Amino acid sequence: MRAALIQLSVSDDPAANLPVTLGFIREAAAQGATFILTPECTNILSSDRDHQRAVLHPEATDPTLAAMRAEAAALGVWLLIGSLGLKTDDADGRFANRSFLIAPDGTIAARYDKIHMFDVNVSETEHYRESQGYRPGARAVLAKPPFAAVGMAVCYDVRFPQLFRRLAKAGAQILTVPAAFNDTTGAAHWEILLRARAIENGCFVLAPAQCGTHAAQTGKPRRTYGHSLAVAPWGEVLADGGITPGVTLVDLDISEGAKARARVPSLTHDRDFEGPSINV
Repeated sequence: MRAALIQLSVSDDPAANLPVTLGFIREAAAQGATFILTPECTNILSSDRDHQRAVLHPEATDPTLAAMRAEAAALGVWLLIGSLGLKTDDADGRFANRSFLIAPDGTIAARYDKIHMFDVNVSETEHYRESQGYRPGARAVLAKPPFAAVGMAVCYDVRFPQLFRRLAKAGAQILTVPAAFNDTTGAAHWEILLRARAIENGCFVLAPAQCGTHAAQTGKPRRTYGHSLAVAPWGEVLADGGITPGVTLVDLDISEGAKARARVPSLTHDRDFEGPSINV
């Protein structure tokens, strides 16, 4: 099967971002991709919560979601929308960071809300508190389109191997990690983490990413790392999207996952254990 990783550099204006995204999806389909993936924050990247409240929508009325569902149906492709920022009915007003798998008829085949929130101090001047604006999800999701079982994750989730282990043990053959990965941590950890998740679980990892400096009408502009990656179950990097927006194509032989797991069957070797004991 042919997959396509869409790399974007979205602004804080969802209406302006949408035509660019749709153009890349059409380009990918024209080149034979039947599974097309966009990054985290496909509709908006913004650090201004007031601005987000002004431009975001609930899932039922979100124009980006509606347009991308229609495009998947028009092209007859499977489409992973890496994530959308969406309003919720939560009492505290926090948004959802939600990934969608869209079927070729435009229906929503699966939803996944990002579980792990990016609350970190990258440096003395660079701080992130994703949980202040977004509520965390609480459920792992395994989707089963006809081409492969797909375990869904988003960005910072990649640092929590227990999520991927559970997905793999449930039958995942492809792990999706759409991201808007920080420029500093991306340079240090992005490829290493993705390759580790692929090797540990004998799965393909498909990770479409945001890249560059993101235009912002309000708030501080963000920078993301880019380098959308496709990684094979044995750990080889099959494709790298570089640092500019565009389409990266990769052909996958899903049977390679079973071969990797047969060579190193670590998924069957997990053992319960006690401790650790603390010796002083």
